[in-house]
Amino acid sequence: MTAPVRVAGVPVRAAIVDLDGTLVDTLGDFHATLNRMLPEFELPPVTREQVALRIGKGSEYLVAQTLRVHLDDAGADALYPRAIDAYQRHYGDVNGSCSAVFDGAAEGLRRLREAGLQLACITNKPTAYARELLALKGLDAFFVEVHGGDAFARKKPDPLPLLETCRLLGIEPSAAIMIGDSQNDAQAAAGAGCAVALATYGYNHGEPIRATPAAAYFDRLDELPLAG
Repeated sequence: MTAPVRVAGVPVRAAIVDLDGTLVDTLGDFHATLNRMLPEFELPPVTREQVALRIGKGSEYLVAQTLRVHLDDAGADALYPRAIDAYQRHYGDVNGSCSAVFDGAAEGLRRLREAGLQLACITNKPTAYARELLALKGLDAFFVEVHGGDAFARKKPDPLPLLETCRLLGIEPSAAIMIGDSQNDAQAAAGAGCAVALATYGYNHGEPIRATPAAAYFDRLDELPLAG
């Protein structure tokens, strides 16, 4: 087993890293996909700002809440089954084309791996799209485990994805730190018994991330405090 490494002052053997808003700025992908989907149902486009407020809880939540920008609850619920199918179809064409790796993200992953940590990526994005995006951006080789929102029975902020990932890594949850960008990541980590470090630049539903308790906050992943 790897020796503990202090990340943000916490001795851990693994880092579980979020994808959207932490490693890759995917707002452009979500915005482009939604605005391909909406015209199919004769609905007007949404703005990037409207999309940013709804990122982080999976594509189902994003689509359901986007429909509510234009429709009442009953109308949104009735349209949702067709809308989510259309969204997933368009996302397969868009994935990675309107997004970019955040400055310091690749360097930060390399630094964590070279320190001896196991790295896993946990996201609410479907696993196939997550793996494809990581490969497109040259980040896939850093991770020994990659799991999306369809990998387990429940998604973040439920702790199950973190608990199952720690089991697969062969460690106790207390030996892992969650690295993310939102209160969803923090809630999942707290429920699993993991520490958490949060990016200041990601997607947190329009709320200040420093209002969410964490072991550390970072402006670039490669600046996260790290010691042997």
